[in-house]
Amino acid sequence: MVALILVLSAGWARTVGAGTLAYAPAPPDNPLKGFVSYPREGGGFPRSLEWDYTRLAEVMVGPAEFNWAPFERKLEAARTRGCQFYARFYLEWPGRPTGVPRFLLDAGLTLRTWTNTNTQPFPPAIDHTPDYEDPRLRAALTNFIRAFGARYDGDPRLAFVGLGLLGTWGEWHNHPNDAWFASKMVQRVVMDAFEAAFRRTKLVARYPAGPHDPRYAANDTRAIGYHDDSFAWATVDTGRAQDDWFFEARLRRAGALEKWRAQPVGGEVRPEVWDCVFDEPSCVPPGQEFDRCLEATRVSWLCCQGVFRPRLQGAARERAILAAQRMGYELHVREAEFLVAEGQVSLTLSVTNTGLAPFYYDWPVELGFLDAAGTGLIIRRTDWRLTMILPGEPSAVWRANVPMSGLPAGEQRVLLRVPNPMPGGRPLRFANQDQDRDLDTWLTLGAIHP
Repeated sequence: MVALILVLSAGWARTVGAGTLAYAPAPPDNPLKGFVSYPREGGGFPRSLEWDYTRLAEVMVGPAEFNWAPFERKLEAARTRGCQFYARFYLEWPGRPTGVPRFLLDAGLTLRTWTNTNTQPFPPAIDHTPDYEDPRLRAALTNFIRAFGARYDGDPRLAFVGLGLLGTWGEWHNHPNDAWFASKMVQRVVMDAFEAAFRRTKLVARYPAGPHDPRYAANDTRAIGYHDDSFAWATVDTGRAQDDWFFEARLRRAGALEKWRAQPVGGEVRPEVWDCVFDEPSCVPPGQEFDRCLEATRVSWLCCQGVFRPRLQGAARERAILAAQRMGYELHVREAEFLVAEGQVSLTLSVTNTGLAPFYYDWPVELGFLDAAGTGLIIRRTDWRLTMILPGEPSAVWRANVPMSGLPAGEQRVLLRVPNPMPGGRPLRFANQDQDRDLDTWLTLGAIHP
């Protein structure tokens, strides 16, 4: 880094050059990106996100009665590990008890019991599909979503919410019994409820759909991102008619290839390749290479149990760490310029996104002024917005004027940080060599001599 030393003399100010700040890769456990573990995993692999499924019946005990304790325990357990949580609720799961609330079953809601063979690489299992068209189920779902959002929208422990609820595993399909899946009317009711209930926490849906989709209600213009459940297996558009269900093909048909600019995209590496996706050579199907899928989707996070298993060692582990770093955003402060004059410090920063996707929340951005002894820190909040820094676009220019009043005399090192709103959460670290140089979690920008 080129340090900035600014000198103030009576009646004038001088800027001693603009500083170019050196790049260094940001860590693989930056918040809200990278590989996502289940709560009981970890294995020493760097992560900032956990996810889990929750049966609706665990929390919904009456038409408008809820026991949030099972879900709250998951949020709190993740928080104690410094991780934010990605949530999905479900009604049906092959081989497990139904997730339909007891009060609906007692009222006579129909369940279709069948053997689900769409469970690869796991064996077929008994599934219980509810009648999604029953108005009592529809009312229960909207009541749940409304209560869920009222309690948790904007909770800093909750990173993203998958729409879930409908279909096997909450994945919005009942293949091969597609006729049993929810109608477009029911899908719209669920999406309307989620959009109304969650105005701050970001939502993701399994399938991109435009207005002419034959099976799914349109979501292309909704404030909802996407989740590719077959990443590195059925992601990249092949152009073949039999592969029209692949994720990029669906994005293209929905006219949603650019939706990542405002709404997040995540997913799950297909279970068949969990343990070998980062081998050399990789086991993924030809044309579905991991990096190619990253470029096609711009995912910010991926669930993949394989990276959290002890067998991932050596070169394969290093490739997985590089993959985690490539996902989502990477913010690099390229230049910093300060001017001290007339009782204030004027700062201009040039910030670029060297990643694949935006940072999707406007977390606070703070400036710090640290004395030469490294013991006194003054913090000033800015109005700078992280969500406006898009990859592939010119650097964002951040400007601020900070009054000198309140700053101690003598040299001050100027610092920058983005604190995580969740207590104990991992802070956002910039892709700069001087990240954490003078103070943990802070990027050193330079120095001033007021």
